[in-house]
Amino acid sequence: MTDSRRLVDKLWAYCDVLRDDGVGVLEYTEQLTYLLFLKMAHERATRSLAPERILPTRYDWQRLLDASGLELEILYTEMLMGLSREPGVVGTIFRKSQNRIQDPAKLQRLVHDLIGQEHWTGTGTDITGDAYESLLAKGASDKGSGAGQYFTPRPLIQAMVDVIDPTVADSVVDPACGTGGFLLVAHEHAARDAASMTPTQRDKLRDDFVYGYELVDGTARLAAMNLLLHGIGTYSGEAQIDVRDSLTADPGRRWSVVLSNPPFGRKSALATIGADGRESREDAAIERQDFAASTSNKQLNFLQHIMTILDTDGRAAVVLPDNVLFEGGAGETIRRKLLADFDLHTMLRLPTGLFYAQGVKANVLFFDKRQARPGEPWTDKLWVYDLRTNKHFTLKQNPLRRADLDDFVACYAPGRSRLTRVESERFRAFTYDELVARDKANLDITWLKDDSLTDLDSLPSPDVIAREIVEDLTAALAEFEAVAASLEAQLDRS
Repeated sequence: MTDSRRLVDKLWAYCDVLRDDGVGVLEYTEQLTYLLFLKMAHERATRSLAPERILPTRYDWQRLLDASGLELEILYTEMLMGLSREPGVVGTIFRKSQNRIQDPAKLQRLVHDLIGQEHWTGTGTDITGDAYESLLAKGASDKGSGAGQYFTPRPLIQAMVDVIDPTVADSVVDPACGTGGFLLVAHEHAARDAASMTPTQRDKLRDDFVYGYELVDGTARLAAMNLLLHGIGTYSGEAQIDVRDSLTADPGRRWSVVLSNPPFGRKSALATIGADGRESREDAAIERQDFAASTSNKQLNFLQHIMTILDTDGRAAVVLPDNVLFEGGAGETIRRKLLADFDLHTMLRLPTGLFYAQGVKANVLFFDKRQARPGEPWTDKLWVYDLRTNKHFTLKQNPLRRADLDDFVACYAPGRSRLTRVESERFRAFTYDELVARDKANLDITWLKDDSLTDLDSLPSPDVIAREIVEDLTAALAEFEAVAASLEAQLDRS
């Protein structure tokens, strides 16, 4: 068993113990985040070679080790309150932190046996970071936790990053970063050339290469810790995760690469988040001068926001649900602007069964930003790769693997002129004139036939059929809800 797997199994096993006390998966991972940071800060302050004190002595790990019972619970709670007021990455990780472990005996076991027995900074960023990332993945797979909405399948992220090919010369942002998956993979991709980089480039790769926005405090702290454990940023440095709603305004900054899987759902990101993590305000259209259309559709707003923050000659890869491709009104306005003012060159149509959130039928849009040239559209051809028709995946029995995307990556031809692309059974090109001539500039394009409709032997296994029925029904309910919300909004305005 690898050290990473051993650490994950050790930490995950204790999660079941705390569930009986009402501590959920995300809450447990948060408590691990707090304690891991304190333990690693202690290790850095007490190491024999070049010791580095990150935190004031009042937050020493040893104080937790020396306490027990109610004294430990009170001390831990007081430390969390103080740390939440610290600047930089420390403040991001401990922002609004609370002690959720109400049994002092279980807290003491967590401090002494689970965290205290390991030497976390000595195992290296690869092992520790991989263990933490695996723990987040386990949390995402837990249906009751709700963590799946923050987790994008790693094989999909890897394929998106492989074709975008970020280097140390880039600046990468995710405006809805969740636990930081896109930022980690982009950093890992660029770091492959670290041996040939100058010291200045290596510093940039560590401190200024990636940046993320996350609305939910608990998720933001997981992302900040995730980056730190993978060698991104420094313990005493500035946070690379900004805890706020990225849709409220144009940040003024521009990035050369945008990678994102914005949250699915109809509510505006301007809705408030309650203590239970749920949005509590009614849908509200976002009004921004840099937006082409005002809408309460969260995904359309994220698409517009990404169009704003992408630098000239920058490139974006964004996961978006099907409704972005065909919704009328604001959707049509935004699609026509995207086709005219940006080079929307590639779309990957994703199969169902990839995401923990049910009913998600999604696509990846790949587009570049160019210098404005009024009257002449930038999109020449949109190349569509259909990975949906006759493809069947499930989260457990048949999960998506990176090899399943090899043909798409080969067809995309990263690093080569798109003039060299060749059509295939699953890869077709559609000209700008063809696209804008479609009703409402609808990009919901299919051409392959579903084999199961004519050949019963091509039917997938019963469990896959059942899961796809659930996905279809859930997606249909979401669309009916969208129609109902739109009609209600029209009535309210009349």
